[in-house]
Amino acid sequence: MVRVILVSYIKFLLKSQNQHGLHSPFVYELVTKCFYDRKKYPAYDLLKSFRRSLLKNDNYIKVTDFGAGSRVFKSDKRKISAVAKNAGISGKRAKLLYRLVNYLECKNVLELGTSLGIATSAMAANKDVKVLTLEGCPKTANIAQQQFENFGLDNIVLKIGKFEDALEEVESEEWSVESEERKDARDKKQETREWRVANGETNYKLRTTNYEQKTKNHELKTTNYKLQKYDLVFFDGNHQKQPTLDYFHRLLPTAENNSVFVFDDIHWSPQMEEAWEEIKNHPDVTVSIDTFYWGLIFFRKEQAKQHFVIRL
Repeated sequence: MVRVILVSYIKFLLKSQNQHGLHSPFVYELVTKCFYDRKKYPAYDLLKSFRRSLLKNDNYIKVTDFGAGSRVFKSDKRKISAVAKNAGISGKRAKLLYRLVNYLECKNVLELGTSLGIATSAMAANKDVKVLTLEGCPKTANIAQQQFENFGLDNIVLKIGKFEDALEEVESEEWSVESEERKDARDKKQETREWRVANGETNYKLRTTNYEQKTKNHELKTTNYKLQKYDLVFFDGNHQKQPTLDYFHRLLPTAENNSVFVFDDIHWSPQMEEAWEEIKNHPDVTVSIDTFYWGLIFFRKEQAKQHFVIRL
């Protein structure tokens, strides 16, 4: 398997280029202003501390893996620090992911595969971004949730379960970022009614009716949430060909003209390379960028279809 990846990397190097010779203004700006941005952002300190705290965690957890498995671990009992080192994205790629979300001005992000939350924290470091992340393993998800709370990343909603089930719940609006607000509204309405009855008010029904109308409006807002489009979808949970293609086709309707889909480990195996070829040649895809570890696709209808192989 290592030999296969090495051969793929050599082929990548022979095809790849940097910013020179890029004839797409959009890709040129993306590469020069985002990929090769050398500024030091304050959020980098949070990303470094987030990852470092996991690397210092010597506790063990039992991992449930629904994907392609691990090349490193032979057992499902794994040290958290080892998972962070071998399965989490590197510090360099976490910084790139943070820059990508900022550069593209993403507001709504979906992640398939939370793991310990390193990539999630990179996307959520900008508190203006709402991140919805799905994780199949309860143990790693619990560690990630603890990390989010410890680092004040309250703009992340984590859903635990198989991706197929979690996506069904997202689509059927069984849960959302606003569901807790709706519950609070109902509780407040009940408390208001009880207080007014206890204090002998006789005209509370009219006021309650007005409040119920506000609650209905809020429920309408929540119902509309299931139609949410995503500015960025990060696929990092199942490195197998068919599931990757299935998730891609399933999430295509959530993409808008300026959306980006990011696929992790597109050269993981020959099968993943086949999936990447099929994805980038889809008629809805206009721009693809192979950075070896990640594959990025864009849906910009104003651009001619082009494929790029770029060194980071």
